[in-house]
Amino acid sequence: MLSLSFLGALLQVVLIDITLAGDNAVVVGLAVRRLEGKQRRIAVFVGVAAAALIRLGLALVATQLLGIIGLRLAGGLLLLWVCWKMYRELRTPDTHAEDGGTAPGGLWPAIGRIVVADLSMSLDNVLAVAGAAGEHMEVLVAGLAISILLMAFAATIIARLLDRYRWIAWIGLLVVFGVAIELIFNGGSEVLSHVG
Repeated sequence: MLSLSFLGALLQVVLIDITLAGDNAVVVGLAVRRLEGKQRRIAVFVGVAAAALIRLGLALVATQLLGIIGLRLAGGLLLLWVCWKMYRELRTPDTHAEDGGTAPGGLWPAIGRIVVADLSMSLDNVLAVAGAAGEHMEVLVAGLAISILLMAFAATIIARLLDRYRWIAWIGLLVVFGVAIELIFNGGSEVLSHVG
């Protein structure tokens, strides 16, 4: 039987996932926007599978992660580096390889950006989901699965939009930059409060 606390925790987790999956989807969409059909699908699949493993690993040690001072700051700095790479890529013209080969940037660099960005951005998501799930381990697993599915679905749509409307990529980059600055600010404040 499903208890009221189980259903309440599941509802909270779904709402958290819907709220937080957007940022990750923007990163994935930006990373794969220059890839052609098959390579784009591979990059999204591999990137999302890696994200699932990262989130599962983070979820298993969620409570210990809360005690690591400076982790958010490090994640923000890592995400800032991802922003810089994406900014440089956005400044170059959109030209796909004429022979149908790898687009500029390539499949593996795109997957690498997805993994690094997800590692940077997933901490808050995992901690929020773990907090909402409480003692319901099934809710934690379901929440992580939902967030991965939302990210994959939204990233595919975002990548298609970025193909058509290049200006959206700049807005997406600003969103990711905003998340990086927030992580740096919060992480820096946390470090300063423990140093002082």
